[in-house]
Amino acid sequence: MRVSFERTGGFAGISKKTTVDTDTLPPNEAATLPRLVEVADLFRLPELITSPNPQSDRFQYKLTVEDNGRQHTVTVSEAALPGTLRPLIEWLQNITQKR
Repeated sequence: MRVSFERTGGFAGISKKTTVDTDTLPPNEAATLPRLVEVADLFRLPELITSPNPQSDRFQYKLTVEDNGRQHTVTVSEAALPGTLRPLIEWLQNITQKR
């Protein structure tokens, strides 16, 4: 499984990008990523999730997941982040900070 993750926006407008692949992760992290994607039910989420009340200086996240020949991209604003997706976003942000 491979996940491309991009966070844009925020007060400073700094973009952060990373790609995480289970083939190159340590075993414990390689086991965690598919579980988080499954809990988020990412392949069933719409491609765009926006807030009815857009707010400036909020982050926007773009995730592209590739797994077993399937690919799905979701773009979500921080203000509209589904609770099921939050653990995956937080995990990916932690991975991004380590790199």
